[in-house]
Amino acid sequence: MTFAFTTLGRYIALRFAKAIAVVFMTVFALIYMLDFVELIRRTSDVPGATNLLLARLALFRTPAVAEQVFPFAVLFGAMVSLLGLSRKLELVVARAAGISAWQFLSPALIVAAVLGTVMVAAYNPISAVLKERAAAVENRLFNQNRDTVGGDIWIRQKSVDGQAIIRATTADFPAGEIGGVTVFAFTPSGAFHQRVEGSRARLDAGYWTISDARISAPGTEPERHETFLVASNLTREQLRQSFAAADTVPFWSLPAWIERTERAGLDSTRYRQHFNALLARPVLFAAMVLIAASVSLRFFRFGGVSRMVLSGVAAGFMLYVATKLAEDLGAAGILSTGVAAWSPAVVGGLLGALALLHQEDG
Repeated sequence: MTFAFTTLGRYIALRFAKAIAVVFMTVFALIYMLDFVELIRRTSDVPGATNLLLARLALFRTPAVAEQVFPFAVLFGAMVSLLGLSRKLELVVARAAGISAWQFLSPALIVAAVLGTVMVAAYNPISAVLKERAAAVENRLFNQNRDTVGGDIWIRQKSVDGQAIIRATTADFPAGEIGGVTVFAFTPSGAFHQRVEGSRARLDAGYWTISDARISAPGTEPERHETFLVASNLTREQLRQSFAAADTVPFWSLPAWIERTERAGLDSTRYRQHFNALLARPVLFAAMVLIAASVSLRFFRFGGVSRMVLSGVAAGFMLYVATKLAEDLGAAGILSTGVAAWSPAVVGGLLGALALLHQEDG
């Protein structure tokens, strides 16, 4: 890695950084313009939707979308810089001077790792906050309440009476109310205790108040009560947070968020998966550089450059799809979150290194 700090190494690193920055800013501007035009189309009949407001809303939404395509910016930036060095015969001169491919790739790998670290530590918290603000602006603009949801909702909780699994069909998080409630209550030892059904339930300090409750327990006749109390250790804020999207939580807040969620007895898998995926981002960027190098070091005079570039784009796309698929499997609990987050980046980097070894060393 000492080559990376020489004059030539710094020159190559600067070329890589500039190429990646140009590609990312181009993609960022394109996403912003498309989103701005789409917002204008959607709000053509919405009062109060000024162009200035829509421009600000598009600016709030763009960083989170651009963050998802950052790996492609690294891939394309690395390919552009390597092809530029090859076209100007700078790589030929470097090879003639006895510099191996691994040496002049070390600055690019360092740049990729640093960019990945900066993206996780600084860019992600900013994009998460801006996405949250964008959601708030959209709620006011379209008169929507993002804290009111429908469809089957499942809540797992712990309390002094044991564990309980709650199913609801609607939820109003600010009011702490859920509708179409079914509670499956278990004793502290894990044995089934009773089933409680009700039209609505309201979360108060330390308990749920269930209206029009019907209680069924093994060995007893069903009972009906106008109201029925079920102990809970949840708060309304924890209830709302348990359904927040993982990508709206900043990186530095994720560990505390995971701890609070687990302490409340709720499922933190998707937050843990997102946290591990962010930690693996520098490795993913380095894997993209290795993939780009494996298809971009061919001399122009040998021909076939366009075919190799297309194969590099395809390989990068397959790695990105594999990463997203693994993340979805990890968030669903099918795979371990660590395996789902790290394995695509590590395997992609190893495959890129293998292709580069075969190309360079036979």
